[in-house]
Amino acid sequence: MNNTGKQTKLKLKTGDLVQVITGNDKGKKGRIRSINKERFRAVVEGINMRIFHRKRTQENPKGKREQSEGTIDISNLMLIEPNTKEMTRVGRRPDETGKLKRYAKKTGNLL
Repeated sequence: MNNTGKQTKLKLKTGDLVQVITGNDKGKKGRIRSINKERFRAVVEGINMRIFHRKRTQENPKGKREQSEGTIDISNLMLIEPNTKEMTRVGRRPDETGKLKRYAKKTGNLL
């Protein structure tokens, strides 16, 4: 649900190739690993890298610095169309059977 209490349909899905359009990682591309629909955030491969410090343990006596992706707001991502490799907005329209499908607004191709 968004701030008004209404549910919204996300236009990006897990596995989509996206490009960051604003922020520190602007211009970088990656695939969406996961999406948190409640918070409108996504984890994208290689984007928004964070460092986590792990304490020393018996198995790892020196400790560790692990690097992994943090989440990024979905509004900061734009889909890259698979056919043309260009950024495009995403719309939804019914196909021949009447089921809603995603399409690229720039070219009109179904995704």
